[in-house]
Amino acid sequence: MSGTPVGGPTSARSAVAVVPVRDGVLPSGATDAVRAAGGSVVLVGADAAAAVPAMVGLATSVAVWDTPGFAPGAWAAALSPVVELHDVVVLPSSPDGRDLAPRLAAQLGRPVLAGAVSVRGDVVSTACLGGSVLADHLITGPVVVTFQPGLGHASAAEGEEPAVEVLDLDGGPLATGGAPAADATVVEVLPPDVTTMDLAEAHRILGGGAGLDSSERFDELTRVATALGGSMGATRVITDRGWVPHVRQIGTTGVVVDPDLYLAFGISGAVQHTAGLGDPDHIISVNTDPHCPMMGMADLAVVADANATLDELLVRLPNGSAGGA
Repeated sequence: MSGTPVGGPTSARSAVAVVPVRDGVLPSGATDAVRAAGGSVVLVGADAAAAVPAMVGLATSVAVWDTPGFAPGAWAAALSPVVELHDVVVLPSSPDGRDLAPRLAAQLGRPVLAGAVSVRGDVVSTACLGGSVLADHLITGPVVVTFQPGLGHASAAEGEEPAVEVLDLDGGPLATGGAPAADATVVEVLPPDVTTMDLAEAHRILGGGAGLDSSERFDELTRVATALGGSMGATRVITDRGWVPHVRQIGTTGVVVDPDLYLAFGISGAVQHTAGLGDPDHIISVNTDPHCPMMGMADLAVVADANATLDELLVRLPNGSAGGA
């Protein structure tokens, strides 16, 4: 798909990233969103100033709005006059970014392009149909874009410190007589559930491939992953079989990840999969083929049947029992 026009006529092309920050911590994909926007960024949230050092060597200009909590409705109202002169507003496709983006777009009166994988001049490419197709959208007017996390794994590097501007927007838009923004009330922030959290944000991942012999094996892999504080992932061949949903697919046509620890069960290591792994600190691979690419990448290569290894791990879980084969 290509050439889908978005927006109306405009004579300029400028971009800015808007990155929600929680307690000084950047969300997954923040640096990629900044790079996609060309280096101009607004950091907003609790202790947002603490995230400025991560922009050195990546951003050219940083605007900082330190504001407590998370109130996307109020934030959108306050930020809209700050970013309205930019034709493309890029947010990371993190949970907070996906919440803020449509509210900001509504304030600005712009369309949203969700799940972008690249922003190139007048063309924004988005992943669709489960990541199997890239759609190119011809930008003819101002838009808001959410950018997929993990693409390119942009990171801060040695370089000049960006120009920093401190914003004081608390109460600003409401002081002019505007109506209070409708926002949900945060009752409690719970730690992430490793069984449902975005793979792009998981620090430990247990991945399964064609070497696992049934869909039930992925239920077992989830049990082991949960016991280890990790998330379950899979290769494309598994999602194509319908054994697990596409959101669990790791690779260039699925989710691009960057865990601290990756355990691969029965994964040969096709380039479409390994290109989406990022740079894990540790890789463990279990495979009967000692010469497959995944084993070559591993810090610890276990030459064994992945199904039998999974059975052994299951019986070592509290109240565990081997299921399947």
